[in-house]
Amino acid sequence: MSARRRFPRLPRWAVWRRAASWRQLDFEFAAWQMMHLLVQPRHVYRSIYYHKQTKNQWARDDPAFMVLQALGIVAATAAYAAIGGVGAAGFARALVPLLVVNYAVAGAAVATVTWAVANRFLRHQNVHAADQRVEWQYALDVHCNAFFVFFAAAYVVQLLFLPLLMRTSWISLFVGNSLFALAAAAYVYITYLGFRALPFLHRQELFLFPLPLVAAAYLVSLFGFNVSHHLVDYYF
Repeated sequence: MSARRRFPRLPRWAVWRRAASWRQLDFEFAAWQMMHLLVQPRHVYRSIYYHKQTKNQWARDDPAFMVLQALGIVAATAAYAAIGGVGAAGFARALVPLLVVNYAVAGAAVATVTWAVANRFLRHQNVHAADQRVEWQYALDVHCNAFFVFFAAAYVVQLLFLPLLMRTSWISLFVGNSLFALAAAAYVYITYLGFRALPFLHRQELFLFPLPLVAAAYLVSLFGFNVSHHLVDYYF
């Protein structure tokens, strides 16, 4: 079987061009999705069935979610820079790795891996149904959903408790590291929900396998590695 048959094509970039026209972006629906990802993430993935019926694709055709997410990263970075007193230069030095590397580049890499794994190993095609494959853009959407929950816990909530987390005490280490562990576990769980929503996949529990690694890293970190301290010192 050829590579072209084994995997679908990478996304058509027409969807990204819509970001240049703000009037075409549905920010209200994107905000609804963000709110429900925090409280009822299953509802977000239930809505993709309606999207599939009307748009004939699982992935979003509107980049409003990613635009809001990028603006949130910029705003959070600006808040950290203001608290740290690093100025415009420090803000720019932190924003590039956070937005470009951590969000965009790492997100594209994670989406590519999960897309390839799902199509190669998890498809369970009914012989009486049309051939279906995971769209790369959908895998990127799943990453964006999971990253939003991670961002809310590890960036925003950490910012609110920063005076406590920056102290050199075991309590600050415990609270900060617990926060990052919960954020990482939420990322894994939201990713699992995203691929579990696709009816032509099976054995989606594969995407829960990183959870023991998260738990092990968390327990080891409690012996003296303060995640909040190291990340804030690194970026700011």
